[in-house]
Amino acid sequence: MRKLKEVIIGIIKDKASQSKAAILSKRTTLSLLRATTHDSFTPPTHKHLSTLLSSGDGSRATASTAVELLMDRLQTTQNSAVALKCLIAVHHIIKHGTFILRDQLSVYPYTGGRNYLNLSNFRDKTTPVSWELSFWVRWYAQHIENLLCASRTLGFYIGATTQVVPETKEERVSGLTNSDLLREIDSLLVLVEGIGKIPNSAYSNEGNNKNKLVVEIVGLVEEDWVAALSEVWVRVNEFRERERLVCLGFGERVELVYALKRLEECRERSIVEVAWERKFWDLVRELKEKIGKMEVYREDEKVWKKVAGQRKTESDRFAGRVLNSVDFIRFPSARFL
Repeated sequence: MRKLKEVIIGIIKDKASQSKAAILSKRTTLSLLRATTHDSFTPPTHKHLSTLLSSGDGSRATASTAVELLMDRLQTTQNSAVALKCLIAVHHIIKHGTFILRDQLSVYPYTGGRNYLNLSNFRDKTTPVSWELSFWVRWYAQHIENLLCASRTLGFYIGATTQVVPETKEERVSGLTNSDLLREIDSLLVLVEGIGKIPNSAYSNEGNNKNKLVVEIVGLVEEDWVAALSEVWVRVNEFRERERLVCLGFGERVELVYALKRLEECRERSIVEVAWERKFWDLVRELKEKIGKMEVYREDEKVWKKVAGQRKTESDRFAGRVLNSVDFIRFPSARFL
């Protein structure tokens, strides 16, 4: 009875908000409201998402208004279904939005600002379903933040379908320094590790309880998993080439081994099968084993190497990893010097 009551209230709220927006001729607001209803089981339709994305076809002011309205709705709602649909809309902007529309999401999430999602404490206790979906809100918001952070580090939106890349992935990474490559791999690993922590919910499983809203989210995230692994593969392959040419210092080898170990731990948490995945994991294992022959150890947040009975230390790489403007200036690699 309570569940039916909440559904009816949600429908009434949606109708009232949409009617008000229609009367005031607020096209952007109306498209947003239609895409982010209170229905806990149905994802936004392609039509409504396309209408929302069309806001990026006009002026920058129009795109800015659309993103502002979306983020306001995301930050103020206490309904898990509305929050998830807002996050889906943000995800679609990243994947399919125009440059102007995506530019409004370009504020680095962890610096705060308007686009800082900050939904780690989201709770909707209205019904058992809304409580279950609250887990998804928190995890999905974190995933979107990780995706934006990784995209900012790489300099382009991961998995986007509308971006123009003037060079191939291989050409781009070949011009990066070892430290830049390691920083990009670390950012991608945060994204991959986060995806591996996807909620284990009955609503996303096969059966009578399958929730189409959650299924939509899982499908979008699976695409991110494939795109992220593809980017990691290019960088791991580049490191294999540099290792062959003896272009890696000891500290860089240590960082790379640690990153490869983290990556291997993600294998068991794969959420979708990819045709080339076995070759990818073989590459990771082979490179890790090759570099691992150096007898590298990690103890008490320090790295030790055994050389002729003596131990030499290398500072842990995490000190001073705070990004600043210099981090975004890239220099050609000295790979062949």
